[in-house]
Amino acid sequence: MRRLRSGVVLILQLALVGVLVGLACWPLNLVDHWQDLLLNRLPAFTGVGWTPLHIAQACAPLVVTPLLLALQARAWRRGAGSGIPQTMLSLEDPDRSPELLAADATVQRLTLWSIASLALFPLGREGPVVQVGAAVAQSLRRRWPRLLGAITTRNLLAISAGAGLAGGFNTPLMGVVFMAEELLGSFGPQLIWPGLVVCALAAEISNLDGQHQFTLGIVTLNPMEDNQILLGAVLGLCGGILGGLFARLLFESTRRITPLVRQRPWRGGLVLGALISALALITGGASGGDGEALMAWMLADPSNHQASLINLGARIIGPCLALGAGVPGGLIDPAFAIGAVTGDLLTQALDLGTLGVAIGMAGGLAGATQLPVMSLVFALHMAGDQQLMAGVLTASVIGAYAGKVWIHKPIYHALSDLLQERH
Repeated sequence: MRRLRSGVVLILQLALVGVLVGLACWPLNLVDHWQDLLLNRLPAFTGVGWTPLHIAQACAPLVVTPLLLALQARAWRRGAGSGIPQTMLSLEDPDRSPELLAADATVQRLTLWSIASLALFPLGREGPVVQVGAAVAQSLRRRWPRLLGAITTRNLLAISAGAGLAGGFNTPLMGVVFMAEELLGSFGPQLIWPGLVVCALAAEISNLDGQHQFTLGIVTLNPMEDNQILLGAVLGLCGGILGGLFARLLFESTRRITPLVRQRPWRGGLVLGALISALALITGGASGGDGEALMAWMLADPSNHQASLINLGARIIGPCLALGAGVPGGLIDPAFAIGAVTGDLLTQALDLGTLGVAIGMAGGLAGATQLPVMSLVFALHMAGDQQLMAGVLTASVIGAYAGKVWIHKPIYHALSDLLQERH
């Protein structure tokens, strides 16, 4: 009876963490939804020409970037950066977590990301949601030290960080895999089942207003497995190399641009804002946002909605400019979009419909992150259907290895090391 009571108490405490993380992620999901609504009004997605309002939307980074960088350089310096390197440093040294995951730093990061997202900056959201998940656990552990006392602080932070990812993308399994594959490097049962409880509830609570299981759409094709594997190998190699190139450029831009814009935020912000706005104008708005609108657009009607080499270049360069300057955000969706555009370009020539888009996503993400299992899970969630398992699995594994051509250390660890050097 005592063991049963202890088990019930443990599950209830894990459920509390999951609910609180989900509530913290819910406003961020709303901002992401509003971003898609704004993007879908631009010429790339409507086929209508530019209007003064559209031009103003595309040029928003020109005005917003200097303001964000000025805040990050002075009053809100603690809110700069993705959020994942800060979380990883907190896991390596839990004594630093009160500083890195403090409430003021968290609020600053979420506010900066929200402003940048509504200004259609080309960045994702996994950095802020991972950080806010860890920050919730940090706050709970400080307020009630005996809460979930059987779980170490390090493991609790990692579980809650994974729950943040689950809440941000409505993917409980992805949150657990990210926690185990990237944050802790362990798939032990003592971590997996608590992670599943917290991640499942975080995803449910943060998406109470509804989110499709297959966020970008469903690929209706049913190709033979040998054809999938062949295409997966090609797209894993191509998407992985481009994803790895993106990760390398992101690391180098972070290393070089961040110190410059901290010294001259207004001048640097004007230059970077002009470049980001120029990409939006050139692509009709397709370079803006996290890339989900572009991917959904390609999957919806492949005969009329096709990407171009200009889209590919913009999806690589744009996020490097924004994230490299320290604007809070994430690289998962941008890397996903790089793989999707690569797959679309290839399958246009081979007349394979949306198959290359769905499989290419996994290759691009795996190449950028070197996380094949997470890339597999995320790809199947976003453009759904387990009938693509063979191709997505092949692209994920090959893509993860191909990305090492450009950057040997996984990008999150490389950025964490860079953050540690600066502190």
